[in-house]
Amino acid sequence: MFFRTRTVKKPTFTDYLEKASTAGFTIEPQSDNRARITRNGIATVIQDVPGDPPKVVHRAGVVMGPEIATLVDGGYQKFLQTPSGKRRPALAADLKAIHAFQEDLRGALGLRSLYNESLGTVSNQYIYDRVEERDLNKPKEPWKISTPAKSKA
Repeated sequence: MFFRTRTVKKPTFTDYLEKASTAGFTIEPQSDNRARITRNGIATVIQDVPGDPPKVVHRAGVVMGPEIATLVDGGYQKFLQTPSGKRRPALAADLKAIHAFQEDLRGALGLRSLYNESLGTVSNQYIYDRVEERDLNKPKEPWKISTPAKSKA
Protein backbone atom coordinates (compact mmCIF):
# COMPACT_ATOMS: atom_id res chain seq x y z
CA MET A 1 0.00 0.00 0.00
CA PHE A 2 1.07 3.60 0.34
CA PHE A 3 2.04 3.35 4.04
CA ARG A 4 5.31 1.55 3.98
CA THR A 5 8.07 1.86 6.51
CA ARG A 6 11.48 2.32 5.07
CA THR A 7 14.28 0.19 6.36
CA VAL A 8 17.10 2.44 7.42
CA LYS A 9 20.51 1.16 6.40
CA LYS A 10 23.09 1.69 9.11
CA PRO A 11 26.32 3.02 7.65
CA THR A 12 29.40 0.85 7.97
CA PHE A 13 32.86 2.02 8.99
CA THR A 14 33.92 2.17 5.34
CA ASP A 15 30.89 4.37 4.60
CA TYR A 16 32.06 6.82 7.27
CA LEU A 17 35.60 6.75 5.84
CA GLU A 18 34.25 7.45 2.34
CA LYS A 19 32.28 10.43 3.69
CA ALA A 20 35.45 11.81 5.27
CA SER A 21 37.42 11.22 2.08
CA THR A 22 34.88 13.09 -0.06
CA ALA A 23 35.03 15.99 2.44
CA GLY A 24 38.76 16.41 1.73
CA PHE A 25 40.32 14.36 4.53
CA THR A 26 43.15 11.86 3.95
CA ILE A 27 42.47 8.38 5.30
CA GLU A 28 45.23 6.01 6.48
CA PRO A 29 43.88 2.61 7.58
CA GLN A 30 45.55 1.15 10.68
CA SER A 31 45.24 -2.09 12.61
CA ASP A 32 42.37 -3.00 14.97
CA ASN A 33 39.66 -1.44 12.75
CA ARG A 34 41.15 2.01 13.20
CA ALA A 35 41.90 4.77 10.74
CA ARG A 36 44.03 7.88 10.98
CA ILE A 37 42.37 10.90 9.41
CA THR A 38 44.53 13.90 8.45
CA ARG A 39 44.15 17.26 6.77
CA ASN A 40 46.47 20.29 6.67
CA GLY A 41 48.83 18.99 9.36
CA ILE A 42 46.06 18.05 11.83
CA ALA A 43 45.18 14.40 12.55
CA THR A 44 42.96 12.16 14.66
CA VAL A 45 42.37 8.42 15.01
CA ILE A 46 38.91 6.87 14.87
CA GLN A 47 37.86 3.29 15.57
CA ASP A 48 35.04 1.16 14.24
CA VAL A 49 32.23 0.44 16.69
CA PRO A 50 29.87 -2.11 15.10
CA GLY A 51 26.32 -0.75 14.92
CA ASP A 52 27.30 2.74 16.12
CA PRO A 53 29.10 5.76 14.67
CA PRO A 54 32.91 5.60 14.87
CA LYS A 55 34.59 6.42 18.17
CA VAL A 56 37.36 9.00 18.37
CA VAL A 57 40.28 7.14 19.96
CA HIS A 58 42.88 9.90 19.78
CA ARG A 59 41.67 13.49 19.98
CA ALA A 60 42.65 15.79 17.12
CA GLY A 61 46.06 17.39 17.29
CA VAL A 62 48.98 18.71 15.28
CA VAL A 63 51.12 16.15 13.46
CA MET A 64 54.68 16.25 14.81
CA GLY A 65 56.75 13.66 12.96
CA PRO A 66 54.91 10.32 13.05
CA GLU A 67 52.96 11.26 16.20
CA ILE A 68 49.90 13.36 16.96
CA ALA A 69 50.59 16.12 19.48
CA THR A 70 47.53 16.87 21.58
CA LEU A 71 46.69 19.97 23.56
CA VAL A 72 47.88 20.31 27.16
CA ASP A 73 46.80 23.27 29.28
CA GLY A 74 49.63 24.44 31.52
CA GLY A 75 47.50 27.03 33.28
CA TYR A 76 49.47 29.96 31.92
CA GLN A 77 49.86 28.64 28.36
CA LYS A 78 48.68 25.83 26.10
CA PHE A 79 51.21 23.33 24.77
CA LEU A 80 51.23 20.62 22.13
CA GLN A 81 52.64 17.37 23.51
CA THR A 82 53.26 14.03 21.80
CA PRO A 83 52.90 10.66 23.56
CA SER A 84 56.72 10.33 23.56
CA GLY A 85 57.05 13.63 25.46
CA LYS A 86 58.03 16.13 22.75
CA ARG A 87 56.50 19.47 23.63
CA ARG A 88 56.13 22.90 22.05
CA PRO A 89 53.96 25.97 22.72
CA ALA A 90 50.63 26.02 20.90
CA LEU A 91 50.11 28.97 18.57
CA ALA A 92 46.78 30.64 17.82
CA ALA A 93 46.96 29.23 14.28
CA ASP A 94 47.30 25.71 15.74
CA LEU A 95 44.22 26.17 17.94
CA LYS A 96 42.15 27.51 15.04
CA ALA A 97 43.27 24.66 12.76
CA ILE A 98 42.44 21.99 15.36
CA HIS A 99 39.02 23.52 16.00
CA ALA A 100 38.18 23.77 12.29
CA PHE A 101 39.39 20.20 11.73
CA GLN A 102 37.19 18.81 14.52
CA GLU A 103 34.08 20.69 13.39
CA ASP A 104 34.55 19.74 9.73
CA LEU A 105 35.15 16.08 10.60
CA ARG A 106 32.08 15.90 12.83
CA GLY A 107 30.02 17.44 10.04
CA ALA A 108 31.39 15.06 7.42
CA LEU A 109 30.81 11.97 9.56
CA GLY A 110 27.45 13.12 10.91
CA LEU A 111 28.63 12.92 14.52
CA ARG A 112 27.10 14.88 17.39
CA SER A 113 28.63 18.28 18.01
CA LEU A 114 28.67 19.22 21.69
CA TYR A 115 28.14 22.81 22.76
CA ASN A 116 31.25 23.16 24.93
CA GLU A 117 33.48 21.68 22.23
CA SER A 118 31.95 23.94 19.58
CA LEU A 119 32.99 27.05 21.52
CA GLY A 120 36.69 26.38 21.00
CA THR A 121 39.48 23.90 21.44
CA VAL A 122 39.37 21.55 24.41
CA SER A 123 42.60 20.36 26.04
CA ASN A 124 43.33 16.70 26.71
CA GLN A 125 45.13 17.39 29.95
CA TYR A 126 45.13 20.24 32.44
CA ILE A 127 48.38 20.75 34.35
CA TYR A 128 48.52 23.80 36.56
CA ASP A 129 51.80 24.82 38.12
CA ARG A 130 50.09 25.93 41.33
CA VAL A 131 48.53 22.52 42.01
CA GLU A 132 51.42 20.19 42.77
CA GLU A 133 51.06 16.41 42.55
CA ARG A 134 47.34 16.66 41.82
CA ASP A 135 47.35 13.97 39.14
CA LEU A 136 49.19 11.36 41.22
CA ASN A 137 45.93 10.17 42.88
CA LYS A 138 47.80 9.96 46.15
CA PRO A 139 46.43 12.41 48.71
CA LYS A 140 48.81 13.81 51.28
CA GLU A 141 48.17 12.93 54.88
CA PRO A 142 47.51 16.08 56.91
CA TRP A 143 49.91 15.00 59.65
CA LYS A 144 52.81 14.80 57.15
CA ILE A 145 52.35 18.34 55.83
CA SER A 146 54.83 20.64 57.46
CA THR A 147 53.70 24.12 58.37
CA PRO A 148 56.05 26.97 59.21
CA ALA A 149 56.30 27.78 62.90
CA LYS A 150 54.61 30.99 63.94
CA SER A 151 56.79 33.54 65.64
CA LYS A 152 55.54 35.14 68.80
CA ALA A 153 55.80 38.87 68.64
